[in-house]
Amino acid sequence: MGMNTPQGYLLVVEDVSDILVLLNETLKFKGYRVITARNGVEALEQIDKEHPALIITDILMPKMDGFSLVHRLRLDPKTRNIPIIFLSATYVAPEDKAFALTIGVTRFIEKPVDLENFFPVIDELLVQKETAIPELLDEVGFYDGYRKRLESKLKHKNTQIARDENLLKTLTGGERASFEASLRQSKTEREEIQQLLEQIRDRLDELKPE
Repeated sequence: MGMNTPQGYLLVVEDVSDILVLLNETLKFKGYRVITARNGVEALEQIDKEHPALIITDILMPKMDGFSLVHRLRLDPKTRNIPIIFLSATYVAPEDKAFALTIGVTRFIEKPVDLENFFPVIDELLVQKETAIPELLDEVGFYDGYRKRLESKLKHKNTQIARDENLLKTLTGGERASFEASLRQSKTEREEIQQLLEQIRDRLDELKPE
């Protein structure tokens, strides 16, 4: 079921260029109208111009990540009922998925995306008359849950990096070069998680009653 202009468009939000191109080209080939953004800030700018019929977004992104994007959209009555699909290779623990559903994510799909199963999910959400949204968390509830997810993810990422650094010592040649690139990416993701965690802790401090 392709998606024509009168029905709206799909907004794909993803900061990894290869994945963004793959999703964009594949969805367009299937007949959907697609607009892309590289983070939550760009996504909100596009949504202000024209509301999408469906949002497909990564979670871990610079400037504004998927959790914050969903929280913003669900607080606004004009965007509250837009269906949202989370795609993630980082936040895949049961607690991550539960938190995503609690803040109003419609579906959660792990990367790499199985396209054969992905398209039926899109079509299902597009024909639904209204997205069921759970009772919204207050600001403290949202940021406290968000903090817990980030702390858990940072702990996991530190363990992964320590393990990979030890493994790297045993590698040579091309295998080592490839592994070093993967390790650099993991460290970049750790920095993003650390920065987000600092921001969330600061926000929680602001929200605490005097």
